[in-house]
Parts: sequence; C-alpha cells; structure tokens
Amino acid sequence: MRVDLTFSPADLKATRDLTPNIRLFEIAPAAGAAPYAPGSHINVGVMIGERPDLRSYSLVGEPDPACYRIAVQRKRDSRGGSRSLWALEPGARLSVSAPNNLFPLALDAPDYLLVAGGIGITPLLGMAATLARRGARLRMLYAARSRAELALGRELAALLGDRLTVFISDEGRRIDPAAAIAALDAGGELYLCGPIRLVDAFRQAWAAAARPAVGFRIETFGSSGTFAPESFQLKIPRLGLELTVPADRSMLEALEAAGVEVVADCRRGECGLCALDVLNVEGSLDHRDVFLSEQQKREGRKICTCVSRAVGGALTIDPAWRGD
Repeated sequence: MRVDLTFSPADLKATRDLTPNIRLFEIAPAAGAAPYAPGSHINVGVMIGERPDLRSYSLVGEPDPACYRIAVQRKRDSRGGSRSLWALEPGARLSVSAPNNLFPLALDAPDYLLVAGGIGITPLLGMAATLARRGARLRMLYAARSRAELALGRELAALLGDRLTVFISDEGRRIDPAAAIAALDAGGELYLCGPIRLVDAFRQAWAAAARPAVGFRIETFGSSGTFAPESFQLKIPRLGLELTVPADRSMLEALEAAGVEVVADCRRGECGLCALDVLNVEGSLDHRDVFLSEQQKREGRKICTCVSRAVGGALTIDPAWRGD
C-alpha cells in the first residue's frame, strides 16, 4: 500500500459550521480538484505550533471539479491539526495532496450496511450517494452523542429517507451490532467509520456471525483510542535513549524528532509498517490501529507507533534501526 503525497497549492474557498464542533472546509486547488472514488481522503499540510505536519481528512460527498470538501472536528485532545485548520479564514493558502483511497467501495454487493459514528459520517456520505444513485440496496446507521452533533444529517435524510436510522446516545438509543448484521443479506458488505469502540463492537459481532472477513470494511479516526491521550515515557535501551511523548504528538513523531528512523507509510494505523517490538510496559497499551489482530493486541508484543500509545506509565521498545 502506497500513499500518493504529491502536493499542490490551494485556497480555502469557504467554511461552514455543520455542528458547534464540526466545520466544513471547501478547498480549491490551483489546478482544480481531481476526481476521486467514494471513501477517498486528502492529506493537508498544517502547522502545529511552528512545526509543519500532515493530517488526513475524508472527502465529503461526491466529486466537485472546483473544490475538495472536508469536515474537521474540533477536539480538546487534538494533536493540533484541528486547531490549526479552525484558526484559518477563507482566502488562506494551503497545501493539499492528490486524493488517495484506503477505504474503497465495491459496487457489486447484493446489500450494503453503512455505519457511522460521529465525524465518521464524512466518507460515508459519498458512498451513500453513489449507492443510492445506482439503485443499490442499502441501509445507514448513524450514531451521535446528541442531535446537535448530527453533521450532514439533513443531507442524509433527504438522500436516504427511511433507509437512514439515527441513534442518539443522549436519548438512550444505541446501535445493536448483532441485530444490524443479522439483517444484512448473505454476501452483503459492511462499511464502517467511527471511534475504535464502535469498530471493535462491530468487529466482534461480525466474527460471531461467522461472516467472511472480506465483507467487513472499516476506516478509523487514527487518533481514536480507548483512553484519552496523555504523555508517557518511551525507553529505547539499545540506543540509550529515553524520550517523553507528549499527549499531542504521536510516538512515531517523537521517534523521528529524536533521529530514530522508523519505516512508515499510512500514518493512520492501517498498514503496519511502523510496528515495533514491545519489550516492557509500565501501565497499559492503548492500541489504536486496525492492523494488528485482536490476539496480537492482547499479547502486547507489537505496537503501531503512528497511532497507538502507552497509558499510565512508560513503554520500552526495540526499534529496527540500530544507529550508526
């Protein structure tokens, strides 16, 4: 799996608040927006303090030759990307990559179940529109904490009608993964984007139903975990290093800043290239990737440095890089 990081200059054309904490950004590349398939995302250059960095955002809706649309959630435990973008005004200059697709939609399934949790609705709007236009059989389940956080809810209601079911946790309504999967035709496919707990619940229900793994398609937030991010100590005995990984920085970023070379690609917890050996844990591991199996996560011998973290102590690892 390779990610195309060919960047081009772009202008922030307009912004619109979808909810109090989710803002839609219309970004116009100088050479026009490239076409893309449902499930695609772009990488956006951001400034974290004085440090340049990249963030990935799903493309919202179907292609528009004039601009890309992304939705960014403002979070208190953000690593800085959302703060950087929310501080921008229309007319600001940006650098964006060509669209990439790590969450492709197959168009030959007999039935589709789309499941979104919170900001996870962003890649699924385009999927729903594409499937609806093709006359495919589909249902969408959309979960949010409150009705105020239903970004794109009106657009989806107009598009899907009674094929859309909304679950508001503040109102006591939660998705039943087992029941949702049981209603999906044999050979049907599930497309899910949401926080790691929602992903895990559906993964377990899918396995319990003995459904084929190929029909379970997911995308995560990358930074979504079981615990809130906190700083922790990272020890590398072979290199004689001990680092502090701040709450707003990934382990991979901290290693790179210290000059430790780590092979990495997606930086989203999906490809597994950045996984390193775990020698010791003081506290717990917060696995935020979708690459390692559930058994590997329980064993705790590997960790994907781009998204996963330690909680309540320190982590000792052994990197592949041996220094000069």
